[in-house]
Amino acid sequence: MATDRFDVDDDNGYLATTTVTSFRIIEALKRHEGATVPQLVDELELASGTVYKHLNTLQSIQYVDKDGSEYRLGLGFLELGIAARTQRNLYRQTYGSLESLAETTGGVTTLMVPEHGYGVYLTQIVPSGATAPPHQEGERAHLHATAGGKVILAYQPTETVESWLESRSLPALTPFTISDPEELRSELQSVRDRRAAHSRREQFEEWHEVAAPVTDDNDEAIGAVSIKKPVDPDTDSSDMSEFKNLLGSTVSSIESKLRLR
Repeated sequence: MATDRFDVDDDNGYLATTTVTSFRIIEALKRHEGATVPQLVDELELASGTVYKHLNTLQSIQYVDKDGSEYRLGLGFLELGIAARTQRNLYRQTYGSLESLAETTGGVTTLMVPEHGYGVYLTQIVPSGATAPPHQEGERAHLHATAGGKVILAYQPTETVESWLESRSLPALTPFTISDPEELRSELQSVRDRRAAHSRREQFEEWHEVAAPVTDDNDEAIGAVSIKKPVDPDTDSSDMSEFKNLLGSTVSSIESKLRLR
């Protein structure tokens, strides 16, 4: 589910390349749960001196820790992440409803929000005894491969969706992922008609998902609430249609709270 946030152009000459390098190193530390300088040099194809300099700077300002020869992310990032999330009113207004939905359905519930052309998992609740999906809070996901992403796209202005389609490819994450733009356009129209979307083994082959949009006063999606469950290994399926009404009522309750503010 990796997404390349460093594939950026500096057409106007305003890109701080040293900042990009620092965050390439930070992302590598996240992927490997810590790494040595030689590992980072080999993976990122950077000079040893450059890697040392960035790591020492990040360690000095307390965003990276060092254990022996290995560097790892510091908890300063946790403070920033919590602040970024709690500053979102949508998170504050939805958490209790998502907890109730998870308890009722026994499925993993998530709140996805759009950012920079991707979906970000702002909240993920795994009920007791349930299997956790292969992603976590804060991760980005491709919109076209997830139920949450589809409802977010379906409830955007047509020009916004067309601009989004023109700016990226649609990678096939599994054999079931919709990767053809015309097929996706047709799917988004069906999603809008149903006010719900399904992802049937499209993001991960072992998972199904159903989602509904959280919309603003203009009926544009500001987020998506979803329920995820593993595919039943005996039947090779997971019927999520039974949750559609419950999901819809949960979203309606959330939207009422947002409009009463």
